[in-house]
Amino acid sequence: YAPWCPACQQIELTWESFAKESEHLGITVGKVDVTQEPGLSGRFFVTTLPTIYHANDGVFRRYRGSRTLEDLQGYVLERKWEAVEPVAGWKSPSSIMMHGMAGLFHLSGWIRQIHSYLTGTLGIHVWISYAIFILATLLIGLFLGL
Repeated sequence: YAPWCPACQQIELTWESFAKESEHLGITVGKVDVTQEPGLSGRFFVTTLPTIYHANDGVFRRYRGSRTLEDLQGYVLERKWEAVEPVAGWKSPSSIMMHGMAGLFHLSGWIRQIHSYLTGTLGIHVWISYAIFILATLLIGLFLGL
């Protein structure tokens, strides 16, 4: 979820009720703020919000059903998740590829912080900051090419 997301705000009370019932259901329920954990959102390849995953014994399934409390509980109690195709191995959050995707999300956050430091703290013009990143990209490419 993200704090600014209207759909996430709409499901928030339902999700909190579901979390309160989690002990009775024999599961653990959590939520992750993608603005605070960009690497995790990259690892799970979150492209829409809110995104719900069911994880059991290292097997991940994306929940695409109704967002009512009854349907969320039924998904677990009636074991409806067994009929849902697991996330493909290469797209699984535990795969090497998704580990790399998480790294790219961390890298983008790091680049954003550097850009903010250059423009905000040092007062460098935005276009000069872009030029620095372009030059760095070219130099890294040349270095790797050698």
